[in-house]
Amino acid sequence: MASTNCWKCLIRPSTAASPYALSNAQRAAAFSTTTTVGAAANAKQKPKVPNMKAKGAAQSLRIRKKAPVKTGRPPAPGERKAMRKRIVLSNTNALEVQGLQELSPETMVDAAMVGKVVTIPGPVIDQLRVVEAFKKNQSWDLFRTPSILVRDETVTLSKKLLDAAAAKKTASIILSGSRATGKSMLLLQAMATAFAKGWIVISIPDAKEVATAVTAYTPLPGTTPLQFSQNVYTATLLSQIGKANDAILSAHTVKQTHTLPIPIPPNTTLTRLAELGARDPEAAWPIFQALWKEITAAGFPPILLATDGLNHMMTFSAYRAPDFSQVHAHDLVLVKHFVDHISGAKTLPNGGAVVAATTSGNIPKTEAMNLAFQQIQEKAAGEQVTLPSPWVVTDARVMESLKNVDLMSLKGLTKAEARGLMEYWAASGVLREAVDERSVAEKWSVAGNGVVGEIARGALKMRIVA
Repeated sequence: MASTNCWKCLIRPSTAASPYALSNAQRAAAFSTTTTVGAAANAKQKPKVPNMKAKGAAQSLRIRKKAPVKTGRPPAPGERKAMRKRIVLSNTNALEVQGLQELSPETMVDAAMVGKVVTIPGPVIDQLRVVEAFKKNQSWDLFRTPSILVRDETVTLSKKLLDAAAAKKTASIILSGSRATGKSMLLLQAMATAFAKGWIVISIPDAKEVATAVTAYTPLPGTTPLQFSQNVYTATLLSQIGKANDAILSAHTVKQTHTLPIPIPPNTTLTRLAELGARDPEAAWPIFQALWKEITAAGFPPILLATDGLNHMMTFSAYRAPDFSQVHAHDLVLVKHFVDHISGAKTLPNGGAVVAATTSGNIPKTEAMNLAFQQIQEKAAGEQVTLPSPWVVTDARVMESLKNVDLMSLKGLTKAEARGLMEYWAASGVLREAVDERSVAEKWSVAGNGVVGEIARGALKMRIVA
């Protein structure tokens, strides 16, 4: 009989036993080279594996994600937009510059004031804030009080406004130029001059908001071609008109007969009429028409119509008609109201001006407007006028509306104007370097021959760390 310690017995059982008598665990133990004690120690050191549920032949690991912690309250409707458009006009840390003259119609047309900085009166600042004339990129928050530089274009523009009012004519002026040449700032100066002179100012701060389908619109029945009103935006515009021109509108009452969707009490002031339109968007456009009819009557001061971002008014908008065709910007009644006065199809009975500024950032394609500006410049220079290309469809409506405008192309500041501006920055404590011929020439050259926005960027916003 074979010994039980024989190694063959561990491999092959006796012939009397079944070949399948050994279990799987016994077979694994028979071929294992690890001692039982070592195996037990290794089992204690093995990390615990998360529970895994089998799905068919595959296994997946499920890890629960923690819910994000919510702190604070969500922003209210319109709160983010208000913060984005918030303008700071005073910096108490800046030095107060002494000896500056105050803005007035006389200083804005005085050629001796070119290259000097003037302060804006407090009431005019409030009016400009209401019509959203101040922009975020104009560095108002660096100085003690809002002040502006009188440049050659300022005197030229102010003279055109006052001459048009004296002759009771309508001046159509478009401010064009490269990026950061001061178009929006010159438009602000025109509005400041009009407010100081006692005009009625109506402004569309950014034409992009009326042409990019960010506000509600509705078709006007009975119009051919079909036109559309933007009631919510018109209500906001009426609110701005009433607040900015309250001194004039509150002194007059409704004297003409109007067909309005809401009843108007007798002896209603024009300020109250604008407030009623601001409260009820459905009645905003008829009330705007009624208000316009009142302020263009005899005895009222001149009117300034101002708009920034004219490019968005001179092409197709992002709105869609009922047949899903694109709505031209001129078919929006509020835009059409401005364009009719720019083109000369309608005039201001008491005189005034329409001043519009173009923009060079985030703009649609405006081939017709660019061609119209090119033709105006060629006519002024006595050159041969460029004709529309036969291979490109030219927007005839845009070409017709810009045929009789007065184009002012802005370029860089002169060195004298740049020096006056830099001296004001140094007196405010913002520019901490000597202002002499060398520093002015350096900033003027680096800024592309006096581009005012680039001068401000290089002098106020860039810091070189040694």
